[in-house]
Amino acid sequence: MRKIRIGHVEETVVERSDYPPERIRQILGQETIAVLGYGVQGRGQSLNMRDNGLRVIIGLRERGGRSWDLALQDGWVPGQTLLSLEEAARRGTIILYLLSDAGQKEQWPLIRPHLTTGKALYFSHGFSIVYKDQTGVVPPPDIDVILIAPKGSGTTVRRHFLEGKGINASYAVYQDATGRALDRCLALGIAIGSGHLFETTFEKEVYSDLTGERGVLMGAIYGLWLAQYEVLREHGHSPIEAFNETVEEATQSLYPLIGENGMDWMYANCSTTAQRGALDWYRRFRDAVKPLFEELYQKVASGEETRRVLEMNSRPDYREQLERELREIRESEMWQAGAIVRSLRPERQAKPSS
Repeated sequence: MRKIRIGHVEETVVERSDYPPERIRQILGQETIAVLGYGVQGRGQSLNMRDNGLRVIIGLRERGGRSWDLALQDGWVPGQTLLSLEEAARRGTIILYLLSDAGQKEQWPLIRPHLTTGKALYFSHGFSIVYKDQTGVVPPPDIDVILIAPKGSGTTVRRHFLEGKGINASYAVYQDATGRALDRCLALGIAIGSGHLFETTFEKEVYSDLTGERGVLMGAIYGLWLAQYEVLREHGHSPIEAFNETVEEATQSLYPLIGENGMDWMYANCSTTAQRGALDWYRRFRDAVKPLFEELYQKVASGEETRRVLEMNSRPDYREQLERELREIRESEMWQAGAIVRSLRPERQAKPSS
């Protein structure tokens, strides 16, 4: 564990070397870790912990559903390591509450009675705790309440683990009833596949996460891509050309360079024409969208975004509505062009026979 200073801010960072396998087993070896939910985070985190030699069980809402079938394929055994939500929560000494945010609210009355003295309740998102006035999720005072929030999807958590790499994640302790909450939290953070952990709070995690998802990680970036694509098409550029200049070059060339070495390095390794244009225009884009980001942050902090999530995700026709919205994107001209462009990448081409 070390302190890192960035400007006037000092941050605490925990590295994988701080929690080697023997220390993780010392802290968690006697625990039964119950993962409730088998979505992308539940699946990735549980498989990584199992591969790290920990005692893991899975709890699911329904037998025979899509998640159940996937868990069976992954080797979880009904009645032993694959159980109902309530039975897994009863058996677990650490409960990873990884249902959807709406699912956490819905299932809380069933889970709450099994949170007995000395257990730990683990989240990968601060949503249910921070917005407890909307979710009703109020843990009993005699358990630990901790958070590990990977900065990526569960698919990435699993993929990086299998490649011997680690994803970065944030950690927080909301309630320490046993005196072991921090050790439990950090050991779990490394066991699920994190490369390093940085300190936060439940509130800061959910505010930054909801803002990021709606902003540059997903919502804003797609909005920017769509705006540029539409302008290029309206001025006579072909779908493939518009997609290449909007998405393909970004994701396949420039974004990886930013990830490897930073924005300044990427600028320094582009043409002088690209450099000048980017340096001249980025402030105008910042000034145009910063008020929108401020509005977004305030809606997150006020709970308005949370109310919409819970309302929409609790509707009985939510999955049908979601599929309609995703199909609209999938069938749009932009992403039809994207499918063609991806199929033309060299790694997708059939190798000539010898």
